Amino acid sequence: MAGVAGGNDFQWCFSQVKGAIDEDVAEADIISTVEFNYSGDLLATGDKGGRVVIFQHEQESKNRPQLRGEYNVYSTFQSHEPEFDYLKSLEIEEKINKIRWLPQQNAAHFLLSTNDKTIKLWKISERDKRAEGYNLKDEDGRLRDPFRITSLRVPVLMPMDLMVEASPRRIFANAHTYHINSISVNSDHETYLSADDLRINLWHLEITDRSFNIVDIKPANMEELTEVITAAECHPLQCNVFVYSSSKGTIRLCDMRAAALCDRHSKFFEEPEDPSSRSFFSEIISSISDVKFSHSGRYMMTRDYLSVKVWDLNMENRPVETYQVHEYLRSKLCSLYENDCIFDKFECCWNGSDSAIMTGSYNNFFRMFDRNTRRDITLEASRESSKPRATLKPRKVSTGGKRKKDEISVDSLDFNKKILHTAWHPKDNVIAVAATNNLYIFQDKIN
Repeated sequence: MAGVAGGNDFQWCFSQVKGAIDEDVAEADIISTVEFNYSGDLLATGDKGGRVVIFQHEQESKNRPQLRGEYNVYSTFQSHEPEFDYLKSLEIEEKINKIRWLPQQNAAHFLLSTNDKTIKLWKISERDKRAEGYNLKDEDGRLRDPFRITSLRVPVLMPMDLMVEASPRRIFANAHTYHINSISVNSDHETYLSADDLRINLWHLEITDRSFNIVDIKPANMEELTEVITAAECHPLQCNVFVYSSSKGTIRLCDMRAAALCDRHSKFFEEPEDPSSRSFFSEIISSISDVKFSHSGRYMMTRDYLSVKVWDLNMENRPVETYQVHEYLRSKLCSLYENDCIFDKFECCWNGSDSAIMTGSYNNFFRMFDRNTRRDITLEASRESSKPRATLKPRKVSTGGKRKKDEISVDSLDFNKKILHTAWHPKDNVIAVAATNNLYIFQDKIN
C-alpha cells in the first residue's frame, strides 16, 4: 500500500453508495455490520431489521477499462426475526450483530450471522438449470395419471435465469444467557467461538445442540461484577489461540491446549494508566470496543473510545503503536456522556498487508493510519463527494483558536452521524464504510 494520506501516488476516490437518500431513516434500515469474504468478491451487510444483503463484485468491462468492477446486489434475505422470551419477558431484537464468512470449499458460499441470542449458518448457492421432462408430472407440475403413461422419458436439465438461494443449514441457539457481541471462525475451519458479556462458547459447525464453554467470568455474586467481555477473536493461524477484550481496557490471550476451561489466561495485555490524566470518564473510555488480529497473526489491534492501539503478541506491558482517532473529543466527554455517545462501539480493520488500519468517527468521518510512514488521514463518507471517481478530500477538525477555511469546528460535528462499521478488501485497496443506512464503497485512484 502506497500510503493512506493521499501521497503523490495514492488517493482514495468514490466508487458507489448503496441505500436510500431519505432524511427520515427507518430504524430497521440502519446497517449494523459489514464484512468482505475471504476473496473480497462478496460483501455482506446486516441491518437492524434482521436482513442480510450480499453484494457481488462485477468484473471490469473490457470496452470501458476505466470503470473498475462495481459491487451489485447478489442476494437479500431475512436472517433473523424478532422473538419474545416468555420466561424472562424480554423482546429479542432481530438486529444482526455480526456476520462472518467461512472459507469457500465448493461452488456455494457459507456465512454465520447472529443476533443477540441465536447464530445461524447460511448457505448461498446459485441455480441456473432446471429439470424438465418428468414422467409422473406435467410441465406445469400437475401429477399425471399413471395409466396414461405409454412411454418413458429421460428428464433433461434446461438452462434458466440465474437464481441465488439463501437457505439456513444450521441454527445454533439457547447457549447464551447474555447478548452475543462476537463470533469468530477458527483457522481449522471446523469450529468457531461466540462471546457474550460473561461467557465464550466454542462450537463445531456441524453440531448445533451443544457447545463447550471455554471462558466464564460470571462471579458467584453478581454484585461483585467488575468487568464484561466486549469482543473476542480466534487467531488467524493457530487454532488453539484466541483473545478476548474487556470493558476495563485489558486483553487476555488464551491457549485451549492448557485447559478445557480457559479461565487462566496465557497472556495479559494492559497499558499502565497515566495517573495525571485520570478523570471520571477514564474507565468508560478505556473500554475496548473491538479487537482484531493482523492477517500475519503477529499483532492485534484494539479500539477504545479515543484511540486505536497495535499490540505485539510478544509484548504484554504496552502497545507498540498508539493512534489518536479523535483526541479533540477529550474536552467534550461530559456532553458525550450525557447524550450516551461515549458508549458507542467503534470497530476497526486492517488492510490486506497489515500496513494500514482504518476505524470510524463522528460526522461520518473515518480515519486511516499508515503504519510504515505514520501518516494519518481523515476522510468523509458523504453524498456531496459521491460523484463517480471523485477524489476524497482530507478533512480537518479545528480544536480552538482561529479556524482555517477548510476546517470544521468541533462544536459543529454531528454526533448522530457516526461510522461504527468498516471493512477493507482482503487483497485490494477497496473499502466499505457503513454510514447509518448507507453503504459507501471507496477505492484507490490510479493516476
